[in-house]
Amino acid sequence: MKRILYPLQVVLLSAMTVLAQQRPPAISSPDVHPDHSITFRYFSKRAQKVTLNGEFLKSPVALTKDTSGIWSVTVPPVKPDIYPYSFTVDSVQLADPSNTYIFANERFKRSIVEVPGDQPLIHSLQNVPHGKISYRYYKSGTLGTTRQLLVYTPPGFNPNGKTKYPVLYLIHGGSDTEETWTKVGRANLIADNLIAQGKAKPMLIVMPYGNVRPAPMADFTKDMVNDIVPFIEANYPVLKESKSRAVAGFSVGGGQTLNIGLTNPDKFAYVCSYAPYTATEEFKKNFSDWSPNADQLNKQLKLFTISVGTEDFLYEPVKQNIAQFKEKGLKLDTQIVPGGHTWMNCKLYLATTLPQLFN
Repeated sequence: MKRILYPLQVVLLSAMTVLAQQRPPAISSPDVHPDHSITFRYFSKRAQKVTLNGEFLKSPVALTKDTSGIWSVTVPPVKPDIYPYSFTVDSVQLADPSNTYIFANERFKRSIVEVPGDQPLIHSLQNVPHGKISYRYYKSGTLGTTRQLLVYTPPGFNPNGKTKYPVLYLIHGGSDTEETWTKVGRANLIADNLIAQGKAKPMLIVMPYGNVRPAPMADFTKDMVNDIVPFIEANYPVLKESKSRAVAGFSVGGGQTLNIGLTNPDKFAYVCSYAPYTATEEFKKNFSDWSPNADQLNKQLKLFTISVGTEDFLYEPVKQNIAQFKEKGLKLDTQIVPGGHTWMNCKLYLATTLPQLFN
């Protein structure tokens, strides 16, 4: 019997045929090989040029296209770590559409590739007890709105138990989000691994959203002191003395760390600034004509550190910041390492900091 197709069926079949023809092939990207080389792929029949940009490269590299429209390149072995990367397709920056591991950022469109080490790295997922990440909302009276933050609670945490914990308030970079410290910086896994090794004390890590625009950026300091800390202390079993509070941050968050910690030493005994960006009105107002009581401040601060990489574009300004604080008589530890203004260094800074807290 001859099959009769009705007009609607013809339209649907035609549409399905067109969609099938337009649907890109299923491709795998990135593929990390046993020798730590990596293959990247991108599909486009119309693109004229596709390049790969990554923090494991000295300069962008071109992909080549096969007859089916799949562009690809394999880069030589890469040092084990976690790296952001992106494609530039005819001058437009894109995240890798075949990779669900996206860099949490409000400005850059990048993906993430993880190159595992032959031995587990400090940020890798290991067979140890794991803490929990909770997404929480709090009312900010300072900003007149409800905002989100992330809270890491350590393995074995019991919200109704008798144990009370110290707290690290950990701030992201300028265009990052409250998720960047977990999705890119792996703060939770670093804490899990160091706690399991007995190198870090069990603690809460609070990761707020540091961007408060269109409000003045200085309002984040008020938000931290007047809203975030009270919210955590009202909702979690935590210790409430300055010696049980730490503040740390990267880049813009590193500058915010200095503003928050050094102007509130009665509230934060640990101040750890990672490659701080300090070219702000708040920093200028706080520290241009600053005359601290160095003896008192050194007694209040159990740890004051500034970290930076020698290839960081902020290296020279950070050296000036270090000299400025030392000239004021402050006891200051520094961590100067190779590398640039990267989240690879951020993980190193955090992994160095955590064992120093709350001792």
